[in-house]
Amino acid sequence: MNTLPRPSLATWLVLIFLVIFCPLAIDLYLPAFVEMADSLQVSEGKIQQTVSIFMLCVGLGQLLAGPLADKFGRKPVALVGIGLYACGGLLALAAQTWLVLMLARVIQGFGACATFVTCFAIVRDKFDGKKSGAMITYLNGIVCFIPALAPILGAYLTQQFDWRANFAFLLVFAAVGFLIIVLLFQESKPQDSVYEGHLLDLRRFKPFLQHRQFMFNAGITMIGMSGILVFVTAVPGWIMVHLGKDMHEFTFWFTANAVISIVASFIAPKWIKHHSRHALIFGLTLFIVAALALLVTRHIASPAAIMFPIFIASIGFALSLGAAAGNALASFPKQAGTASALIGVMQMSGAGLLAFLSQPWFSLAPDRIAFHLLALAPFLLVLLSQKRQLYHPI
Repeated sequence: MNTLPRPSLATWLVLIFLVIFCPLAIDLYLPAFVEMADSLQVSEGKIQQTVSIFMLCVGLGQLLAGPLADKFGRKPVALVGIGLYACGGLLALAAQTWLVLMLARVIQGFGACATFVTCFAIVRDKFDGKKSGAMITYLNGIVCFIPALAPILGAYLTQQFDWRANFAFLLVFAAVGFLIIVLLFQESKPQDSVYEGHLLDLRRFKPFLQHRQFMFNAGITMIGMSGILVFVTAVPGWIMVHLGKDMHEFTFWFTANAVISIVASFIAPKWIKHHSRHALIFGLTLFIVAALALLVTRHIASPAAIMFPIFIASIGFALSLGAAAGNALASFPKQAGTASALIGVMQMSGAGLLAFLSQPWFSLAPDRIAFHLLALAPFLLVLLSQKRQLYHPI
């Protein structure tokens, strides 16, 4: 019987701030890409690379941030991460060249990796496997506000001031987040938390890499996140360039998708809490349905042709990624920071690498998104087989 306490308002506020540092730094400045390219005299492709380098650093940085969180605690690692995030924002605000901007995004990425890993370590500290899956899904629902609201805010800041105002906002957000963590968060690292070996000793990840349940569920989060990443980076250009629609129509469709994701992410935890495997199976099935719909409608010159399948995939995302992440962490209550770090590496760097590798293969955004979603079909087949208990026992 689980006796872990229900989250307090302070815990909710801490988790919310920690979890949105990363997506906010990705989605806020998307509408400013064209102006940034003109200002720094580089191609828009170069500006898109600032997202890729950020995600790479968020992922790889967790190889250090996770073990540090297990050794020193969640709070100091989160505070150092927020400090780095603010320094990166300040450097980006002053950047006059693309190289300086890239350096700023590297620093921000290493800062955001600490907030990301500590957030999910705190969830595992306070909740068991099923409840942590439900909590992760709630946090995903909160994160879904970011793609809806951040581009709108970013467009306003860019139009009223210039592209640098987006990074000024990130700097202010970091300052507020720092105060929230200092004042409201009490350390949650368990007394028996395990930290072994040297900081750079990657052998600490061997038990996770050899753990069938962990790798199966972490693999689902990685491939699912790669589909989301391709959607976020490819669909804006598909709607505004390929289909010739304006920013208002782009904002409408992204906002509609965010609303669907929010609703799904706040309904899904109740199902995940009691029927984690069934929720995961249904979520993966929705991914496959969405992929097939994208392939059928890919030549229809309408935003609805790509966005309606995305709506289906977003519901699948709400059902599957929280259940998979919670089950991956379930076997490692004493190494939650390190386990969360490895999931984070797979979700960020792994997903980013998959998205990068698929880019040359596809000229159409719907085909590329469908490819990533269909890559989850083997996981679904395993969960429908007699071996499912080995990979997702709850």
